[in-house]
Amino acid sequence: MDLVILNGRLVNFEKNRLEAKNIGIKKGKIYTITSAEITGKEVVDARGHVISPGFIDIHNHCDYNFHTGNTDPFETSRHLLLMGVTTSIGGNCGSGSVNIKKYFDFIDTYGAPNNYMGFVGHRALREAAGIKDVYACASKTEIKVMQQLAREAIEAGGIGISLGLEYSPGASFEEVIQVCSVLRDYPGRLISAHFRYDGNRSLEAIRELVDISKETGIPMQVSHLNSGVCFGYASEALKMLETARQEGTDVMADAYPYNAASTSAGSAVFDEGCFERWDADYQDIMVAEGEYAGKRCNRELFLHIRAKHPDTRFIMFVMDEKEVDEVMLHPLVMVASDGNINIGCGHPRTAGTFPRALQRYASGKRDEALICMIEKMTRLPAQRLGLTMKGKLTEGADADIVVLNPKELKDNATYDNPVLPPSGIEYVLLNGKIVVEQGKILNDRGGKSIKKIGNHHQV
Repeated sequence: MDLVILNGRLVNFEKNRLEAKNIGIKKGKIYTITSAEITGKEVVDARGHVISPGFIDIHNHCDYNFHTGNTDPFETSRHLLLMGVTTSIGGNCGSGSVNIKKYFDFIDTYGAPNNYMGFVGHRALREAAGIKDVYACASKTEIKVMQQLAREAIEAGGIGISLGLEYSPGASFEEVIQVCSVLRDYPGRLISAHFRYDGNRSLEAIRELVDISKETGIPMQVSHLNSGVCFGYASEALKMLETARQEGTDVMADAYPYNAASTSAGSAVFDEGCFERWDADYQDIMVAEGEYAGKRCNRELFLHIRAKHPDTRFIMFVMDEKEVDEVMLHPLVMVASDGNINIGCGHPRTAGTFPRALQRYASGKRDEALICMIEKMTRLPAQRLGLTMKGKLTEGADADIVVLNPKELKDNATYDNPVLPPSGIEYVLLNGKIVVEQGKILNDRGGKSIKKIGNHHQV
């Protein structure tokens, strides 16, 4: 074998248990899983550790760093890798590049810390069609331009279309239906959606997303559900998703295990009425970067940053924590970071989401709790994305693997220091090679682009 992992306890989703097995890896694939002794050119002794498939982060913003002028285009991706993320899905919240081929070419040329898939963004399509005002409606001509650009992005390998309806208030339901309907010609694609409203209008927003999926026939992935509904509406929102699925609409969701959200100060999220929707105040808003980083807002500072520094990110401590837990534990919800770090600044979810979820919801509990949470990070997103060779530990599967020390698992990132790496992620293997060992990155160019071509993936 090229590499063997010995003495670990492997996650077996089919049997819902951990099994003492050895793994042999050859040519980037899991060659054998066995109780017998095996040898390899490299050996990882995983005694006392749990062996998981590599984590698949179905919602993040790693590709912001590709185009924002950041001197380190892989800053976010590295933090994801240290958490065990081997496959990263960018382009979310409507912001995914219209020219997604440029991203794929970039990764094919330079490599990346994680394997990468991406959505084309509806917000980006609107801008490319000439709509500069986020409150403006699209004309028939502009919708046709968006449809053509969307087709080009999907044919270049995009996984689907992402919506950022809260950021584009002028986008009508009819516009969204017409743009997303192009996906009907491309089996296996998804709609990823940041809802139109949060807080006390969140149920109305969830209903719209269900209706979009029902109308188009395209599976709907509701983005960061917690930041929309955890204001007293989580239980009802989850029931809406359950009912929709029972009635034949393919809708699921993702979430991160924090009760604070984050987005740009100048966005429509902070338009008049936001504090009433959240039952919050200026003091619940923290500045995440820039001259005022770490400061809590008052009215004057909030309005000043909105007007003068609109790209500055705010962190909003507005969600109900018990409801966040309820969302995270629901079987229709996957774990996703929604992460982006820029020059060391941002929300700790980028460096802490996956170990935090494991520690918070599985530490000290039975093995079944750990397996359940790992499934939300691996098998469920793999199935959602059609990644048939990822998200599982079986012979022939891709050797994207995480070796965990469950006794040491902990997110260390904080709101004051959001880039502290986690504890307990002992090894990360990407495409059959060790890329993280004992919290140190050995190789940050082992990732590949994953393009959805036809009904298959091209790496």
